[in-house]
Amino acid sequence: MKRLLALLATLALAACASVDPYASAPIAAHLKRKDAVGDCARLFLHVDQEIEKAGVRDAQSPQVEGFPYLRVDRLTARLVPDAGNAEASETWRERMLALDREARVVELANAGATVSGKDPVGIEECRTRLADEDRSAPGLPASAHVADDYSTAMRGFGLYPLTKFAFAAGIRNWHEETRELHALPLAQLPRLGESVRYAPKPPLLLATPEALPTPEVDALGVPRLTPALTEALIARHAPAVEVDTVDTNDRLGQLAWGDAGRRVVADTSRPVAYARIAYTRFAGHVVPQLVYTFWFPARPAQGYFDTLSGNLDGLVWRVTLGTDLQPLVYDTIHPCGCYHLFYPTARVRERPGPIPGQGPYDEGLFVPQPVDAPRESERQLLHIAARTHYVRRVANMVDPSTGAVEYDLRDDNDLRVLPWPNESAPRGTRSAYGTDGLIAGSERLERLFFWPMGISSPGQMRQWGHHATAFVGRRHFDDPELFDRYFDLTDGGADPR
Repeated sequence: MKRLLALLATLALAACASVDPYASAPIAAHLKRKDAVGDCARLFLHVDQEIEKAGVRDAQSPQVEGFPYLRVDRLTARLVPDAGNAEASETWRERMLALDREARVVELANAGATVSGKDPVGIEECRTRLADEDRSAPGLPASAHVADDYSTAMRGFGLYPLTKFAFAAGIRNWHEETRELHALPLAQLPRLGESVRYAPKPPLLLATPEALPTPEVDALGVPRLTPALTEALIARHAPAVEVDTVDTNDRLGQLAWGDAGRRVVADTSRPVAYARIAYTRFAGHVVPQLVYTFWFPARPAQGYFDTLSGNLDGLVWRVTLGTDLQPLVYDTIHPCGCYHLFYPTARVRERPGPIPGQGPYDEGLFVPQPVDAPRESERQLLHIAARTHYVRRVANMVDPSTGAVEYDLRDDNDLRVLPWPNESAPRGTRSAYGTDGLIAGSERLERLFFWPMGISSPGQMRQWGHHATAFVGRRHFDDPELFDRYFDLTDGGADPR
């Protein structure tokens, strides 16, 4: 067993190993210069070395090789503009500058007083200077990419071409069980405990497409949602959640550092949904997505040897909107990236025929139930199983806040700077996620058996941008081509305006 763990650790480290962003041009040449550009390059190198030493590197958006003052996510990597489009090129670079700006605020806050030379004004001035210097530098489009969250080495050692068949059979069985459960009348859903409903503040009226403002788009086609509109959309589409509750492990909570800063826990004294805005490409447009994450203290063991149990569990619910800001598709995973389910509305239809790049045994689109978008007086209600926290049914309900426990809506980025009650830094902060994008202490025994599928520590809770959602095949939750791969708009699904 120790040898197996050592092998898995070695393969996982190899899979997660990142390229030194300072080893390539143009930054490598800047480090040798004796001018202001060279000073700025050395400042960034120094700050990054200190961040690494403090162990607070934020894994959400990786640095760009050769351009360490830029960071990239999967959407930005797919939005590379034509070389001759100056406005789009400038907007694209600004997206990456903003990602680095956001990440460094997180890292420097978590590093506290351990990082010298971290003057935010100096860093911002140097970021601007380096960006101006490298405006015409070649190689940026090729370097601005996000690594796959699958390890070819792990799949090779695990004989993936053979072992995938057993996993594919297990996934098909789970799909069938899930489909049967969703087909049951609500009154016949199995219950182990008390039904506890959680809801945000009483619902806002759902504006008609004609009443909602049409957001402007930037030079890359990304909608510019105002803060007020973003807040209104997040509040309106936040679902109610009804959980079959056996014990505390089935109660919603807020993530916090517990045990004097030794581990992340879900504090059930304060139910919370962590929300973020994301974007994807669909039907020729970039459209917004609303992402909500709910956390439970644990998935308790069901039996003597339950490889899926462990500390922390959760549910991620995503609403993909059209250009008219009305729902097109809903989908869900757990924060481990597992159990990916799709709930399309009548505005989309499944693409016919084979999916490009998808093998015959790969995990593809799984729809246990189509849904209707909620009407003016309704909010979506997710029925959640006890212990496993699987979604069992999606329904719409008029004012589900009646008799419900109210939950708070918070920014998902709060989890990157949680208060950290450590003896050495009693007023400091730390991310809930490690430098590998995983929450330490949420490991599952399944990692000892599922590793041949190429995912590092299957079952462990993950940060946004690190959710591989298929054991057989390759699929990422934040893949901006995901919905184009599976769906088309119906004749009535387009923006009516």
